[in-house]
Amino acid sequence: MKRNLILAAGLVATLSACGGGGGLFNRDRPDEFAVSRQAPLVIPPDFALVPPAPGTPAAAVVDSRSEAMQAMFGGPAARSASETTTLSAAGRANAAAGIRSTAGDPATEVVDKGATTRSIIAAPEGDGQDARAATSQQ
Repeated sequence: MKRNLILAAGLVATLSACGGGGGLFNRDRPDEFAVSRQAPLVIPPDFALVPPAPGTPAAAVVDSRSEAMQAMFGGPAARSASETTTLSAAGRANAAAGIRSTAGDPATEVVDKGATTRSIIAAPEGDGQDARAATSQQ
């Protein structure tokens, strides 16, 4: 008798959760049956490309190393008039040819910017939570 009563109470509690009350489970949801598939992306054909003729040499292969060197260090690329003017105003004629390579060299002499710059460079890495304002002592 006791066992049947406990079983019946458990069954009633379980079925009461299926009711249409409010609360956490009564919210707007997207309709999973209303979802439609989108068409896949299609790359349009490039009609300027033609297949190679049999027996002809392969097209010029792009050397990624030389492309990277060209992008980093420049070269005899055609520059716009405004870029040429800006470079000339910045002292392009006085710059050494390999200046980018020698700028990072440890033997390169640099201008001493003072103790503030040294302390900023020597500061430990971190998120700055322990940073404090520096006070000058006179």
